[in-house]
Amino acid sequence: MSFDKLVEKIIQEGIQNGEFDELEGTGCPVDLDTYFSVPDDLRAGYSVLKNARIVPPEMELLKEVNELKAKLDACEDVPMRRALSQKLNDTTLKYNLLIESFRRRGR
Repeated sequence: MSFDKLVEKIIQEGIQNGEFDELEGTGCPVDLDTYFSVPDDLRAGYSVLKNARIVPPEMELLKEVNELKAKLDACEDVPMRRALSQKLNDTTLKYNLLIESFRRRGR
């Protein structure tokens, strides 16, 4: 039996036994917006850190930016929209300044 077929067999057995039923994010669409909003040269490293459950500050900021965008899109209250918009602008600025400082340092 080839390696590919062996792996496929093990995966199918796991599916049948329900071993994948309660994985984080099961049934949810995969959101790649955050992944692709990270500069190309940092993606692989960040993916490794994410899998190790280590989140760098710039990724926390980027996550906050994406959450604020979603809240702003859903918000209909004008004063709340202004507040969310200001918070989004501030957080985006922090993120951009942090990324620029990394680029200047050659990170």
